[in-house]
Amino acid sequence: MRTYLTRRVLQLVPLFFIMTIMTYGLMHLAPGGPEAVFLAGEDPNIRPEDIQALRKQWGLDAPFHVQYGKWLYRVVVKQDLGRSYATQRPVVEAMAARMPATIQLNAVTLLLIYGLSIPLGVIVAVRQYSFFDYVMSTFSFVGYAMPSFWIGLMLIFLFALNSGGVIPTSGYASPGVTAETHGLIPVLVDRARYMILSVIAVVTGGVAALTRYMRNSMLEVMKEDYIRTARAKGLAEKIVIYKHALRNALVPIVTLSGGLIGGLFAGSAIIERVFAWPGIGQLWLNAVDKKDYPVVMAFLLLGFLVNTASSFLTDILYVIVDPRIKYS
Repeated sequence: MRTYLTRRVLQLVPLFFIMTIMTYGLMHLAPGGPEAVFLAGEDPNIRPEDIQALRKQWGLDAPFHVQYGKWLYRVVVKQDLGRSYATQRPVVEAMAARMPATIQLNAVTLLLIYGLSIPLGVIVAVRQYSFFDYVMSTFSFVGYAMPSFWIGLMLIFLFALNSGGVIPTSGYASPGVTAETHGLIPVLVDRARYMILSVIAVVTGGVAALTRYMRNSMLEVMKEDYIRTARAKGLAEKIVIYKHALRNALVPIVTLSGGLIGGLFAGSAIIERVFAWPGIGQLWLNAVDKKDYPVVMAFLLLGFLVNTASSFLTDILYVIVDPRIKYS
């Protein structure tokens, strides 16, 4: 395992350079720049000399390889993500302030997706061709086809008109509701109210897709000879399903886990924008609008680390779910 992990880490080095060079290059190929966006907000009639002076101050007048080299040195050697062009605030501080909101949203979403889809997938596989199976199959196709942002917009339209403010359609928390003034339970309830719609928007597609995968995986496993042998030995059906079939059916689900975690992190940016959720994804979208290069690169670097970590987690879960798998 140690040799395998070492090899995987070494493979990440060229991947890191390719990802950062392509991202940095694509940003600089886009028309305009952060200096134009920043100064246009200050004064629509700004002079070209002022724009050029700001480009020189931020180092944007240097050749591409020089700019990229300085960014790479600062990130790798100094562990410094730089400062936001728009706010002049350290990028690390800006991301750290918004990170808890994104972690809360993604953690709840991930827990619900797996907590619902795995049991539902097992149930519909055991009750194949039943009415419940047809209902869940229809939900899987429809739920997977609907984008999460569209579901979010429909939920906003529905609850903004009919909930009477009981279920908020945007924001993170009610003003003034803190643990110091109201206690822990009221704060948790308040946060849950603001999280309901955004979680439903993301969970719908995730549960629809993963339930379908779990159902198909269980059906394939239940056709295997060792399942028939277990039944022939007189084992209880629950033991056959949950001890012998389920563990082996989870192997394809583990394969999807790495992509699901990375997809939730990237997709949360759209959901955060739709529901005005003050997370790191919304910070990134605002940075893209303003061409705030340091913030954009920091978010993509974080996404690279999240996808790498989820890939390693998938490899570890493979060994736990199926001990026959060995890494060398």
